[in-house]
Amino acid sequence: MVYLLFSFLEEYVPIMYSSTLFTSVLRRAQQKLTATRQLYLHASRLHHCTAPLTQLTDDELMTKEMVAKLAKQEIAPLVRKMEKEGRIDDGVFRKLFENGLMGIEIPTEYGGTGSNFMCTILAVEELAKVDSAVTVPVDIQNTLTNSLILKLGSEEQKRKYLPRLARDCVSSFCLTEPGSGSDAFALKTVARKEGDTYVVNGTKMWISNSDVARIFVLFANADPAAGHRGITTFLVDRDTPGLTVDRPEDKMGIRASGTCVVRFDNVRIPEDNLLGEFGHGYKYAAGFLNEGRIGIGAQMIGIAQGCLDATIPYTLERKQFGKDIFSFQSLQHQISQVATELECARLLVYNAARLVEAKRDVMKEAAMAKLFASETACRITSKCIDFMGGVGFTTDFPQEKYYRDVKIGTIYEGTSNMQLSTIAKCIRKQYS
Repeated sequence: MVYLLFSFLEEYVPIMYSSTLFTSVLRRAQQKLTATRQLYLHASRLHHCTAPLTQLTDDELMTKEMVAKLAKQEIAPLVRKMEKEGRIDDGVFRKLFENGLMGIEIPTEYGGTGSNFMCTILAVEELAKVDSAVTVPVDIQNTLTNSLILKLGSEEQKRKYLPRLARDCVSSFCLTEPGSGSDAFALKTVARKEGDTYVVNGTKMWISNSDVARIFVLFANADPAAGHRGITTFLVDRDTPGLTVDRPEDKMGIRASGTCVVRFDNVRIPEDNLLGEFGHGYKYAAGFLNEGRIGIGAQMIGIAQGCLDATIPYTLERKQFGKDIFSFQSLQHQISQVATELECARLLVYNAARLVEAKRDVMKEAAMAKLFASETACRITSKCIDFMGGVGFTTDFPQEKYYRDVKIGTIYEGTSNMQLSTIAKCIRKQYS
């Protein structure tokens, strides 16, 4: 810059005393300096460019590698057993807790790992490559329960519940009811105030982890006259009198993950267990489910990647017409297509996760990530069975399990149609 200034003085000072040229000289000098400044700014940006979405920090990479190793060594040998028994092995839960995977974002002062949201997403993705059923408690605990208590809970609630959630307690998120699925705020469970307690009556349905959960995040209407503005959030311990859990549903996929009806019959909840503000439950459900949907997106790309990883080697070994079937251009193109779609889904999920860490509104991005990842994963697992041929239709190979497991992604935590409606709502707001 100093050199440029001297060049300017040497070129223009001798003629600056001419009044007719003074204005044009200044204009030309300003243009030259402006162009130079823009050049320097551009060079500066090149040296400080944003890292690629798939570039991970040392902590994130360590989490990814640790979970991948855990999944392959400790979980993979038990997948068939857990699928048959319809429950996650107790030893697997112990490993999840011992490795800090049930309290990833819980600060160390409360017994957690103290990592970031991206580490949660990576953990879910890696686990889903081996068994998506195991990702359900990890996802719900980290993206919903822990997050709600961390951001809304009183200090007393944090000290009471977070160490347990990080150490040995699984949790459930009780929102859906028999008559309120996509229309979640039409829930009928009521919390009636009696002195310093709330008496809860109602039934919750399709509650993940409820077979093993010790802590329940409950949404109930504490002021029915106010409609959805009466919905309030509570923390409920499993051993509270009047709380009962039915047998797990016999599901098509993620069979080891327990999904049950949870009943509340005159369940008395202390006023101190009210989480956040009275009547703000509908806001909390809508807002925190955005993070949950990113977690589901991670689960979906994990399933798709796991299925693809189990399929490509077979196409390189299977011989037809004298050569491996991967060599046929038609199959190469199909594999290339699904691999590209999977990478697109991964970038949507990672971008949404980074936006959460930046404390940005992610309603649209979370909906897009879940929508595209779940629909894409459904296509990929289906195509993998096609690539495998007849053996892919048998239980001797894992593709059929991936295919059954992946379907839930277009249904829970908001169906694909609900995600499309959310995206459309955001687009309307953007252009209005």
